[in-house]
Amino acid sequence: MQEKDLSALKYELIDGARQVSRLNLMPLTQGNLSLRDPNSGLILITPHDFPYDQLQPADVVVMNLAGDVVAGEREPSHEAPVHLAVYEKRCDAGAIVHAEPVYTNLFGVLHKAIAPLHVNTLIDVGGDVPVMPFAPSGSREFGYAMLEVMGARNAVVWANHGMLALAGSLGKAIHCTVMVEMSAQLHHMALLHGQPQEIPQCYHDRLVG
Repeated sequence: MQEKDLSALKYELIDGARQVSRLNLMPLTQGNLSLRDPNSGLILITPHDFPYDQLQPADVVVMNLAGDVVAGEREPSHEAPVHLAVYEKRCDAGAIVHAEPVYTNLFGVLHKAIAPLHVNTLIDVGGDVPVMPFAPSGSREFGYAMLEVMGARNAVVWANHGMLALAGSLGKAIHCTVMVEMSAQLHHMALLHGQPQEIPQCYHDRLVG
C-alpha cells in the first residue's frame, strides 16, 4: 500500500484528535484516537504522549492488526493493544476514542454506571454506560475484558481511568463520546435535585441505534 492512500485518513484522525481536545475531553496529551482503513484493514492511531495541536501526518502511527508498526515516526499510544483488541472482536468498529472527560470520570471513580436518562444515550451508546472494574490498561487482555463488560454497547467507562467509545466512523465515535459526557453531566445534576427518571424500558428498543 502506498503512503498516499492513507493521507486522507491521517488528516481525518488529526482533525478528530484536535476536535476532541478542543472540547476538553482529552486534556493535554491524555487520551487517544484510532481508525481502521476499510480497504487494507490497517489501523491508524495517535502517538504516545504527543500534543494534539502539533500533530502532523508523519506523527500518525500505522499498525496492522497483529500490532506491528508499518508506518510512522513515533511510538504508538500506550493503549494501542486495547484498540487492536476492539478491532479484532468488533467488526462494526471503524474508529475508537479513548477520552478523559471530567463528569464521565466522576462516575468512573464512583464505579457507578451512567444511566440512559437522555434519548441520545440510547441512540449512540445502546443503553447505559457500564463501568469496567479497575485494571491496568495497555494490553489486549484488558481490551478483551473491557469488551465483555461493554457487550453490544458502543461505550464503556474505565474505573478510575476515562472511557472508550467506538463507532463505524470517527465522526460518530466522537459524537458518542460527547453524548456520554453529556449524559454523565445530566445524571450528576439530576441526582443533586432529586431522583432521575429514566426513559421507560418499552421505548429502549425503538431508540437504540
